[in-house]
Amino acid sequence: MPKMKSKGAVKKRFRVTKSGKLKSSRPGRGHQHAPKDAQRKREKRSALVTEGNWANLLKRMMGGR
Repeated sequence: MPKMKSKGAVKKRFRVTKSGKLKSSRPGRGHQHAPKDAQRKREKRSALVTEGNWANLLKRMMGGR
């Protein structure tokens, strides 16, 4: 069986923390900030942390086990 190819798009968007969780920035931060209220903009600043089964799948896509 051939090796699984790593996905470059996933490698660019996520980084692995020391505890094995995945960190990424939240979507919707690029432009069009006028219609968004201040609370929503503040919430977008915090990192998005992924853990559990979804994190394991993404780590495999990044080239890990």
